[in-house]
Amino acid sequence: MKTDDQLKELVRQKYSEIALQDKETNQSSCCGAGGCSTEVYNIMNDDYTKLEGYNPEADLGLGCGLPTEFAKMKPGDTVIDLGSGAGNDCFVARSEVGEQGKVIGIDFTPAMIEKARLNADKLGFNNVEFRQGDIEKMPLRSDVADVVVSNCVLNLVPNKDGVFKEIFRVLKPKGHFSISDVVLIGDLPDGLQSAAEMYAGCVSGAIQKDQYLELVQSNGFKNIVVQKEKQIHIPNDILVNYLNESEIAAFTSGNTGIFSITVYAEKPAPEGAACCGTNCCN
Repeated sequence: MKTDDQLKELVRQKYSEIALQDKETNQSSCCGAGGCSTEVYNIMNDDYTKLEGYNPEADLGLGCGLPTEFAKMKPGDTVIDLGSGAGNDCFVARSEVGEQGKVIGIDFTPAMIEKARLNADKLGFNNVEFRQGDIEKMPLRSDVADVVVSNCVLNLVPNKDGVFKEIFRVLKPKGHFSISDVVLIGDLPDGLQSAAEMYAGCVSGAIQKDQYLELVQSNGFKNIVVQKEKQIHIPNDILVNYLNESEIAAFTSGNTGIFSITVYAEKPAPEGAACCGTNCCN
């Protein structure tokens, strides 16, 4: 079993490689029996092209949902994107918050930060910035964000509880998040659970759906809603790299499910918060 630091270094290395490839290369179907790992990252990707603010150069095809579509962003909001990659969700968010808003992307892979900053420069945005940092210890002050978004990133982080604590810290009271992630119902076969490659591909790092939602609740969030849920099917030409024939048959016919979920939750106002005019702020 790898340590948390080893898993994080694995993710850093894998996503540094991906940052140097274009979307078409990442999405090429080359797994087969020989095992090209890139398809593992892309079996969950949703289509961003219909969203305003979409920029093809920033889309590496690595998400598992469309959190920005559900994030209820408003003009003037400050938005934080966790695991911002090449900037895809940040640029979509910027179209929602406008010139008066602010978008901050956080990623701990230097190559991704460089790619995102180049994309922002090309677009001429002065209210979108990218900071290198660990989302378990964000380089941000407390109570700064109206909205936090993230797309298929927390499942890569060993200390998910720590990330939710940080999200709660950086959100303003009455702020909220919309996060897409991969979760499980039932246990993965040992071959998938122990595969480092599948961890970086967002699968073996996933936790149980109930456990995930319990982490959200235990960290103080309220009004928790699963905004979208879809089952993910891993093709056999990927599974064959990790499981034998009988294991594949048992996995595909069993009760284990791998799902992409988009979760919304709010940070409540502090107890005893003062009222604003005729409407109370709690």
